[in-house]
Amino acid sequence: MHEMSITQSLVEACAAEAEAEGARVTRVTVEIGCLCGVMADAVRFCYDVCAQGTALEGSRLDIVAVPGQALCRDCGAAMAVDDWLALCACGSANLGFSGGDELRIKEMEVV
Repeated sequence: MHEMSITQSLVEACAAEAEAEGARVTRVTVEIGCLCGVMADAVRFCYDVCAQGTALEGSRLDIVAVPGQALCRDCGAAMAVDDWLALCACGSANLGFSGGDELRIKEMEVV
């Protein structure tokens, strides 16, 4: 499960920032795109284990799901997608993807 190593990296990045300031983290908000290949539930499951013994221990993880966005290169229609194999309503698979592949730390609340 690659979500464990992703969550570990997320926790390490936040902990390094918080510990440099001598702060404790109370909440972390992460954006996970539906096309990035990361299962949000698995990240949530791993979070508390990865946060143990760090400045994030006991903090809350908020996950914002980011929908995929695509533009049909044939008919010009814009659409929300949840799959790289999506088809346009016109039947075309000639899509340009413009969102939904992100995985980023959006916000960190510290005390």
